Amino acid sequence: MEEPIGTDPRGPRYLDFPFGVGGSGTPNTTGADDHLRDLIVQVLFTSHGERVNLPEFGVGVQRLVFAPNSDALRSSVQFLVAAGLRRWLGDRIEVNQVTVASVPGEEQTVVIDVVYTVKATRDRQRVQVEV
Repeated sequence: MEEPIGTDPRGPRYLDFPFGVGGSGTPNTTGADDHLRDLIVQVLFTSHGERVNLPEFGVGVQRLVFAPNSDALRSSVQFLVAAGLRRWLGDRIEVNQVTVASVPGEEQTVVIDVVYTVKATRDRQRVQVEV
């Protein structure tokens, strides 16, 4: 049976997040770019104390759900996200810009936009998360 176009079995593969098992019984894997986006999402949504051996890991942006939406909140989240990504993924990415905003009329939703450069390839990429 032929492999799908674009998959190189010799290329680096990473476990996909969230973890899942494919139809053949093997874990789902992903490429380097998607794996890096998965790592960014993990840093953003992991709360302090959630990881036993790394109690300071993460930013915990899901706390925004119960916080009042204001300019002060968005500024502090912007700082926390940029600092967290630089601390935990600084060896892999360079954080270029973090923007935290709300859509007018939909203040219950906060959009976090992260623009970063992959250090290994110098490619500029973006991750956008809604909380």
